Amino acid sequence: MLQDISARGRTVLAVVGTSGSGKTTLLEVLIAGLAARGLKVNVVKHSHHDLELEPPHKDSARLRMAGAAEVMVASPFRFAIVRELRGAPEPSLDEQLDRLAPADLTLLEGFKSYPVAKLEVYRAAAGKPPLYPDDGRVIAVASDQPAPPDLRPGVDWLDLNQPQAVQAWLEAYLKKVSSNT
Repeated sequence: MLQDISARGRTVLAVVGTSGSGKTTLLEVLIAGLAARGLKVNVVKHSHHDLELEPPHKDSARLRMAGAAEVMVASPFRFAIVRELRGAPEPSLDEQLDRLAPADLTLLEGFKSYPVAKLEVYRAAAGKPPLYPDDGRVIAVASDQPAPPDLRPGVDWLDLNQPQAVQAWLEAYLKKVSSNT
């Protein structure tokens, strides 16, 4: 069986696929379902673009641009930490995961090259080839089309248009992973 647990004992599942395939939409449904069942879910979303988390004229942005290494913005409702890399390399995924509080599951959006179990969201209409034929860590595919006849054994094929079925698969996956630890 694939290593379903990432470094340091976290349960991690990457949701991967091409841009526009519906990863974020599916994640919204899955997270809402898990949270409604009382599970704590963390998410790490990778972006290849610069992050604009606050308008440049706000105090926190001004302090960060003045040279602060990190700025924490805190309120009674949430807090956020913005760390400027200032030319340093992007932290590894393990380093990023270490900054998160413990959770029942950490979902990754993106990070398709990272060696963890993956759920691929695949739509042929996106015009890109699927990842699952060449990535042995893809354990399930949520798609809007039928499973191909040459699907690799051990890969679950899920109907992307039936998010409750994908939710049921994820809950079964979590039970299986937790019984193996």
